[in-house]
Amino acid sequence: MENHVPFRDRATAGHLLADRLARLELADPLVLALPRGGVPVGLEIARRLDAPLDLLMVRKIGVPWQPELAAAAVVDGGDADYVYNEDVMALAGLDPAKLQAVAERELAEIERRRKAYLAGRAPISTAGRSVILVDDGIATGASVRAALTALRRRGGKRLILAVPVAPQQTLDALRPLVDDLVCLATPEPFYAIGLHYLDFHQGGDEEVVAMLDSARLGVDTANEDVAGRT
Repeated sequence: MENHVPFRDRATAGHLLADRLARLELADPLVLALPRGGVPVGLEIARRLDAPLDLLMVRKIGVPWQPELAAAAVVDGGDADYVYNEDVMALAGLDPAKLQAVAERELAEIERRRKAYLAGRAPISTAGRSVILVDDGIATGASVRAALTALRRRGGKRLILAVPVAPQQTLDALRPLVDDLVCLATPEPFYAIGLHYLDFHQGGDEEVVAMLDSARLGVDTANEDVAGRT
């Protein structure tokens, strides 16, 4: 789908993705959204699949004297996972120990966000589940690659990447990391994710918290309904 009408907003994109994902008939799905933009997309998927929604937070670890150049990334979720960019580290003469101070700052930021968004709730285990990683789009894929690498290490029955829009070249590079990949549009030229939405406003922390609470309430209500029928 190279030429497409921009999505109205993230929720609309999530609804369309959910339609596609429902066809996969995933067993015991878990939706993991990359905040903030992935949360409204993930909420629609979680509702459609009757799945829990959780966050997966990725923070770049930059070269100390050139912070915008990613030497590694840290991915949260229980025990943190580190994903290293070996080429950058070799060129910069770095090893994990030399990145520790930066890594600790990024871990502290992840912990701050988890407390803000989830009131410190522990991450949902991926063991035995169909794990769906969701964002509102992909450009270079650096954060998504780190997230997928960490999720693969943690196990899970099936790993799925679901995004509304991304360049085909980026998807081709990420495809070997997943069992299934669902993307609605691969426009060329791509330019930027926001150009493919009519409404691409950046929601605040309060909006993220409200969406996560809504998803949790939906799952709790579904569980109560099942219990009442047994």
